[in-house]
Amino acid sequence: MLLLVVWIVVVVLSVVVLAALAHGVLGARARLAREVTAFDREVRPLLEQVAATAERAARTQDRPADGS
Repeated sequence: MLLLVVWIVVVVLSVVVLAALAHGVLGARARLAREVTAFDREVRPLLEQVAATAERAARTQDRPADGS
């Protein structure tokens, strides 16, 4: 009988530990998703500016040089 109680306690404690780990991992995943969204929101204007600059540079290189 005592062995059965010990096994039940071990199973319950294992479930509690796994639930705590899952809660921590899912919380970290949610925080990471928020950070990635914020990073994208901050970097998007810079990426658009770089793309516009690259397009302008490509157009400038395509023009014939004003020379002799």
